[in-house]
Amino acid sequence: MERILINKKYIELDSEGYLKCINDWNPYVGHELADKEGRKLLYEHWEIILLLRKFYYKYKISPTMVPLINELKHLNYKKGNSIYLLKLFTSKTLESPARIAARISGLPKPKNCI
Repeated sequence: MERILINKKYIELDSEGYLKCINDWNPYVGHELADKEGRKLLYEHWEIILLLRKFYYKYKISPTMVPLINELKHLNYKKGNSIYLLKLFTSKTLESPARIAARISGLPKPKNCI
């Protein structure tokens, strides 16, 4: 079992780096999860993270790429495409940007997401 230390508290992660308890998430945890992947979170990342968390609390599910892109289109039509997400959440292992963003957002892995 993996865990991270934030403000003198250990937070448990599953084998893929997702939080075991989504209630453990806060912005400090988000930064730490991003740091573990070698990412520095910018305003654009936080925009996606907050959108994902809002989506999750509304629908009780982490969005895959298509619903995430559709939500982004409502936010800003220029950002509502997969290329934008790929630029923000790139992966050497070709992991889906929706999965990476969900992990950093402290949400469960999206179902049916490559």
